[in-house]
Amino acid sequence: MKPADLVVTPMGLRFLGRRFPCTIGRGGIVPPGQKREGDGATPAGVHRLVGMLYRPDRLLRPADWALPIGPSDLWSDDPEDPDYNLMVRAPHGYRHERLRRADPMYDLVILTDWNWPHAEPGKGSAIFLHQWRRPGAPTAGCIALPRRALLWIAPRITHQTRLIVPG
Repeated sequence: MKPADLVVTPMGLRFLGRRFPCTIGRGGIVPPGQKREGDGATPAGVHRLVGMLYRPDRLLRPADWALPIGPSDLWSDDPEDPDYNLMVRAPHGYRHERLRRADPMYDLVILTDWNWPHAEPGKGSAIFLHQWRRPGAPTAGCIALPRRALLWIAPRITHQTRLIVPG
């Protein structure tokens, strides 16, 4: 582990010598081979960070490589979809999640390489780092943080930063 890694610990997310409160999936942490779509679990492992999305109507661009979330941007979470675990656009005939939400949860999203770019159907769709609903509220498998923490972390991520979730 390096200081520039994002490391999930029982005391929070560690990054660059700081610790931030965070929550994980309601299903706890599972070995990568046990992760399934809809289980609410956070997969253990070392995950690369492969993208950053943000709401330009709510935030300034948090990093020069961040991409704006538009009104028709979705994320496919349907194992039957040929575009499973990829960003897609509305209208979309398969089950999906809206990226442009009414609440602030996805105002800033950091994408990991979990089951990406060549997704194995049913192994679980995206594991994001995003804003939490409220302190202590579990996610559907993602890592959630306070808005202030995400805004501090985002511009400090480099291409070498990894998310480490101990098993």
